[in-house]
Amino acid sequence: MPSLLPALAENPALPAELLQRLVDAAPEDEDLAWALAHRTDLSAAQARALAALHEDSPYLLAGLGVPVDDPLARPDLALALLDQGRGRPEWALPLARHPDRDTRVRLAGCPGLPDQAAELLAADEEPEVAAELAYFTGRADLLRALARHPAFEVRRGVAANEATPPDLLAALAADEEPEVRSLAAGNPATPGTAAARLLAEPDAPPRQQLAAHPHLPAEAYRRLAEDESPWVRAELAENPAVDEAVLRRLATDDDPDVRRRLTRNPRIPLDLLAELAVTVRVGATLLDRVAAATPAELTTLAASPEPRVRMLAAEHRDLPAAVRDRLAEDPDAAVAKSVAPHPGLTAARLTALHDRFGGRVAHAVARNPDAPTALLDRIATAEPPAAKALRAIAQHPHAGRTALTACLTAPHPTSSYAAANPALPADVMAALIHSA
Repeated sequence: MPSLLPALAENPALPAELLQRLVDAAPEDEDLAWALAHRTDLSAAQARALAALHEDSPYLLAGLGVPVDDPLARPDLALALLDQGRGRPEWALPLARHPDRDTRVRLAGCPGLPDQAAELLAADEEPEVAAELAYFTGRADLLRALARHPAFEVRRGVAANEATPPDLLAALAADEEPEVRSLAAGNPATPGTAAARLLAEPDAPPRQQLAAHPHLPAEAYRRLAEDESPWVRAELAENPAVDEAVLRRLATDDDPDVRRRLTRNPRIPLDLLAELAVTVRVGATLLDRVAAATPAELTTLAASPEPRVRMLAAEHRDLPAAVRDRLAEDPDAAVAKSVAPHPGLTAARLTALHDRFGGRVAHAVARNPDAPTALLDRIATAEPPAAKALRAIAQHPHAGRTALTACLTAPHPTSSYAAANPALPADVMAALIHSA
């Protein structure tokens, strides 16, 4: 079993004296040192001790707040800080002139670069540097300049960047390089008419990228709905820009994956969604259309005679109280399992739900933020143990000594979640350190 000390080091409730004991143990355990470095309550002495252990780990040093006096003396550390938005702007220019290409590439991907440094990187003789900047810069003037770059990998970065001006993306959709055209076609900022023109080209980019585009003309979506590739039709099925007529056409598609993907479309009519829920496997997930449903629509779904439709509503986490409580008493275990994590269910309802269905709903009940300590203890000590339920209990704020002790003896990652749980008693933390 992996050591629990790194997980314990992440526990925000770790007492100060136990924190020091872990810092003292860090030289023997690299994972422990990394976990400790992410704490915000380290003393200056503790931070210095951890920094001394990992002088070649720039992101760890950046997290510990190790100072940088000269960015050229510590370029990796300076870049780590700039990448996190915590560096000093004046570091960028000397790093943009650094002789190492990889240093300049990493700098080009950092946010908030000063203008002079960004312009220097855009003019870099190494295409990899300019290409990295092309992917990340938000400056329209630089993107226009980079779009004329002779290296296609630079133009590729411009074509993929959603900050690129639409007229520029329209031009890149006609680029001589197929990969550039493909990325421009898939960029949601590309004008729909420009992207749609690619449908008629013999060497058109992958049509599934066009099927996901949010601004194509309606006729283009109708053509894509008849595409011979189910991959294209499945991509189209999730596109919220598609009109209702195309959605209803896709609901009759022969491919079950197309129909399943259609259930994820946030604009699918509710009646169509209810029909599909009976014929395709939706699973225990909150669909976008259900998440946006009105209280009246949720009530209608919850009243369906079909359990798979009631499950759609049961996955919602802001149900009207009466609907929530009715679903918690549903005779179908799958429906009850879906609603069990809903906040607001009383301890009595959760206990009754577990009494009816036992292990079939144990994991779902354990995920409920209002689950009481006594019920979590009961689930955690059940035989045979429910592995998924233990994993949820190990992270639950109401988990008590009994439940967390059971979780500490479970396989990873459940035991690690329990060690990191702020509800873990201090004496149990101390015992974990002593036995390590």
